[in-house]
Amino acid sequence: MHVAAKSLSLIFLYLLINRNAQAQETSFKAEQTNNSPDRNFSGFEASNETQPLWEVGLAGATFEVPNYPASSERNFIAIALPYFVYRGDFFRIGDGGGIRAVFIEKSDFEIDLSFAGAFSADTEDNTARTGMPELDFLFEIGPQLIYKIKDFSYDNGGQSRIKARFQARAVFSTDFDRIDNRGYVFEPTITYQQRGVLFKETGLNLSLAFTYASEELQDYFYQVDNKFVSPSRQHYDAQGGYLGAKVAVSFSFPLSNNIRGFLGGSINIHKGAVNQESPLFEKDITYSIGAGIVWRMYESENKANW
Repeated sequence: MHVAAKSLSLIFLYLLINRNAQAQETSFKAEQTNNSPDRNFSGFEASNETQPLWEVGLAGATFEVPNYPASSERNFIAIALPYFVYRGDFFRIGDGGGIRAVFIEKSDFEIDLSFAGAFSADTEDNTARTGMPELDFLFEIGPQLIYKIKDFSYDNGGQSRIKARFQARAVFSTDFDRIDNRGYVFEPTITYQQRGVLFKETGLNLSLAFTYASEELQDYFYQVDNKFVSPSRQHYDAQGGYLGAKVAVSFSFPLSNNIRGFLGGSINIHKGAVNQESPLFEKDITYSIGAGIVWRMYESENKANW
């Protein structure tokens, strides 16, 4: 999408503890926590610790990204706002997973309904989109399957995980006066996470994603209708199909007991995309970079079950 936001979080159906297993409840919860297929390794707790049911605090971030896929124009964004994480059995918010409604969660896979968003982008003068409508805020909703491929444990106590995500989402744009349908995306992703391998409290996340988009969304980025034709911009009819690939890396690290820092970036590869011939398609390779901090101010005494 033109400015990626962390995908948002979810409702979850899980196996019930039978009435004779009450004495084993603590060990069951610990197992569920360790085996959750979407457990985030970049948070405050180590991967073998139980997380609080909820937490609140402040977050700040700054990042620079392309205005839209294959754009040479860039957008710089700085934000600071309160954050809230809720790790319920059925509905989950934040924690690297956005907003999710989890329908099925086993030890190695999860099926949920997830939400995501992307910031709007302003077009400067003398660029490929000059005189064309601005790109509005985007939001997405749809099902995803998360599959845990393999967990690893290391002699120094560190842990890592390889997992795959298969996301299919309907996409909408809005200027907050109206909402328009922009088709859908399909985005298979493979991710490697580790915590405490290089350094005790440091988390590493590597991912590779491939994005395919319907014609409606490709039109939104790359189509040039006759009324927008100019001497430097010919008519173009966009098509649905392959949009591009993204290789991303991020690090999280402690700054104090309740503050974590984050650094990250991605390389976006659009060579071979279906709309390479569009006059709005400017670069085969673009990049995104960002940094931020999270300050956890309060957390619940109750612990999450996953």
